[in-house]
Amino acid sequence: MFGKKKTPEYPGPLPGSNAAPIANNDVLMRLAEDYMNDRKWRRFFRFLVLGLIILYLMSALLFAGSAGSDINASRPHTALVDLSGPIGIKGGVFADQMNVSLRRAFEAKQSKGVVLRINSPGGSPVQSDEINSEITRLRTLYPNKPLHVVVSDICASGGYYVAAAADSIYANPSSIVGSIGVRMDSFGFVDTLEKLGVERRSLTAGENKSILDPFLPVKPAQKAHAEAMLNIVHQQFIDKVKQGRGDKLADNPDLFSGLFWSGEQAKMLGLVDDFGSLQSVARDVIGQETVVDYTFKPSFLDQLASDFGVSIGTGIANVFGGSMILR
Repeated sequence: MFGKKKTPEYPGPLPGSNAAPIANNDVLMRLAEDYMNDRKWRRFFRFLVLGLIILYLMSALLFAGSAGSDINASRPHTALVDLSGPIGIKGGVFADQMNVSLRRAFEAKQSKGVVLRINSPGGSPVQSDEINSEITRLRTLYPNKPLHVVVSDICASGGYYVAAAADSIYANPSSIVGSIGVRMDSFGFVDTLEKLGVERRSLTAGENKSILDPFLPVKPAQKAHAEAMLNIVHQQFIDKVKQGRGDKLADNPDLFSGLFWSGEQAKMLGLVDDFGSLQSVARDVIGQETVVDYTFKPSFLDQLASDFGVSIGTGIANVFGGSMILR
C-alpha cells in the first residue's frame, strides 16, 4: 500500500498491430529530437542562403569599385583594360569578360583613350577573334577615342591576334611578341598498347569519327584534313594581322611562320610601333596620366558558374578530341 509507485507504461500496440511497445518517454524524446533536427537544418539553410547573398553583394561592390567608379572616373583619364593569362582557357580570360570591359572603357564619358595591357601566351582562336572584332567595332563607334595596346611580358599568338586590332602597339624591348600560327596537339600510344598487349576497341558511326585518336595509327587522309583546317584558321589569323597592321609590317618570310621575337626585334618587323609602358603611353600618347581600371572582375558566383561550365566543356572536348590553340 505504501510501496514505491510504478512509472506508467505505454499500454502496448493496438490489437492486430505489428508495432513493438514503446515507452512514453521514448516517444517524447523522439519527437523532441525530430523537432530539434528540423530546426537545425532550417537554421543551416538560412545561414547558407544568407552567406551566398553576402558573398554576391561583396563581389558586386568589388566590381563596382574596380570598373571605373573611382572618383577619378569623373575627371579626364586614361581607361585601362587588362588581358592577363590564356584566352578562352580555364584560369585565363574569356571574350565575354574582355568585351564588357572594353565597352565600359569606351563608353566612359571622361576616358580620353583606352590602354589594353596584354600579358598572354595565346589561346582559343574563336575567343581571340571575338575580342579583335569587338575592338574594331568600338574603334569605329568612337573614332576620337584611340585604343593602344601595351605589351607586358608576352603577347604571343592569340594575344597578338587581339593586339593587331589596336591603333598602335607598344612593348618593352625584352617582351616576347609574335608566334603567328596555329597548332593542334595530341599523343600517339599505338606502340605502347602493342607492347602492353592491350587491344583498342573503338566503335563509331562514320568512318572518320575517330580521327586523330591517339590509340589508333594516323591515317594520311585524316592528317591532311586536319592540316587543311589548321591552314584555314592560320590564314584568318594572318588576314586579321594584315588588316590591323597594314603597311607597318616588314616584308619578311618568317613573319607568319609561328616564330616569336623580342620587343626590339618585333619593332623592326613592324609588329609593334614603339617602346612604352602603361604610364608612358597614358602620359605621353593619350595625354592623361590618371589611369582608371575598367577590367571586368567576375563575382564569386560568376566564377563558380564559369568554372563549372568550363569543367563540363573540357570533359566534352576530351571525349570528342583536341581543340585548336593559338600558341
